[in-house]
Amino acid sequence: MKELATRWEYDDPAFENGIPEDFSIDQSKHSLFGASKLAADIEVQEYGRYFNMPTCCLRGGCLTGPNHSGVELHGFLSYLMKCNLEGREYQIFGYKGKQVRDNIHSLDVPRFMFEFSQAPRPGEVYNLGGGRENSCSILEAFDLTEKFTGQAQKYAYLEENRSGDHICYYSDLRKMRAHYPNWDMTKSLEETIGEIVASWRERQV
Repeated sequence: MKELATRWEYDDPAFENGIPEDFSIDQSKHSLFGASKLAADIEVQEYGRYFNMPTCCLRGGCLTGPNHSGVELHGFLSYLMKCNLEGREYQIFGYKGKQVRDNIHSLDVPRFMFEFSQAPRPGEVYNLGGGRENSCSILEAFDLTEKFTGQAQKYAYLEENRSGDHICYYSDLRKMRAHYPNWDMTKSLEETIGEIVASWRERQV
């Protein structure tokens, strides 16, 4: 990892496009939530490979959009924007607020599912996230949100990070794009944030 002004970033050139599907998960810490997802992931792969069924495991980044009702520990973009519009304090858990996630608009998720259904493959695994181009740190998300709301973000910083939390994660989408070239993201990070802000404003009326 390397620390930049507003984010952490991968320092190894092998990960300049993000984390690939074959990245090892052994001998590393996971949350119980993450372990439950991994168990389901393996089951999906096993049914595909053992029975030659057209199964597909999608490893999502941050799936979000205007109807996302984020909470403090899940759905950070939506929750952050809600805090901003309501003038509430947002808590940053460690890593200087430079922890990075990729974000994909919910519209682009079923679009990929449709493409897979047209030409399914048994036991496949794909990253389904925003990739590096749709990634941001918490600090960068503050700036983007303020651009749409015109309101400075109130926040508190807690030195201790969440146990098992990633410093930086964004998806390598090259395999997905190679297998299904008709699919790509249609919503940029800024468009997604603009839609989420507009949606929270409507809900506040």
